[in-house]
Amino acid sequence: MVYLSSFTFPNADTEFSFFLSIQRTCYDSFYPFKILSNHDLDRLDFAPITILYGGNGSGKTTALNVIAEKIGVKRDSIFNKSNFFPDYVKLCSMNIEEDIPDNSRIITSDDVFDYMLNIRNLNEGIDLKREELFEEYLDAKYSQFQMQSMADYEQLKKVNNARRKTQSRFVRGELIDNVREYSNGESAFLYFTEKIGENGLYLLDEPENSLSPKRQMELMSFIEDSARFFGCQFIISTHSPFLLAMKGARIYNLDENPVMMRRWTELENVRTYYDFFKKHEKEFSKNYEDDD
Repeated sequence: MVYLSSFTFPNADTEFSFFLSIQRTCYDSFYPFKILSNHDLDRLDFAPITILYGGNGSGKTTALNVIAEKIGVKRDSIFNKSNFFPDYVKLCSMNIEEDIPDNSRIITSDDVFDYMLNIRNLNEGIDLKREELFEEYLDAKYSQFQMQSMADYEQLKKVNNARRKTQSRFVRGELIDNVREYSNGESAFLYFTEKIGENGLYLLDEPENSLSPKRQMELMSFIEDSARFFGCQFIISTHSPFLLAMKGARIYNLDENPVMMRRWTELENVRTYYDFFKKHEKEFSKNYEDDD
């Protein structure tokens, strides 16, 4: 499925005209101006799965955030915009093939990290409350409580409840169970599967962060199936060889100037992995004997 068919960024000439039109001189940075134009990137044409590949500083995350802002998709974590970010977004244009669904969103590393942190903080709070309830149970069960007025009614119920139940049943009745806390990789994968639904446009910024190679391959299959069977479109920034290998993905190499579409096997990061494992190929053989 393709909702967003193309996106156009301001080229160097457009940026130059913008600078001539403004009088502000008190800024040291004009970000995101001069980032993508330095790579001669002024247009992206999208497939059901489109990948922006590049190293740090290549502009792939910048492009993703600009697109997300222009089309107005949801985001969980706050994005710190620069002073010139709104000006830059206004100079961008896009072609929509189908109406972008309301459940569309951008998912960043900050979103996943905040999700994992919230689970941990929630569990810490639950554990603290559990200790308090243990003390309340003992005080209520063995207290010499006598009801003096209707103001003591709630305490009377608690005392009777404690005297009828074991400590564990009392605490369970007063407190929800801890939210199950997964490993970082499990939590990150769960976040993606919860946030990505049917019929949506999803922008993913380096989703491989916190994911093991096995989990990355599971995410790869999940994205492929979502695009093929469930009406989803994905625009992804990544340098993960597993995600780059997705079937039918259109890959833009932002390390090149000008930016070019490439096959995943042509990319430097993938070639580095290939050369490394090729060099150690013998060590994966069952019959390999260590010279030491």
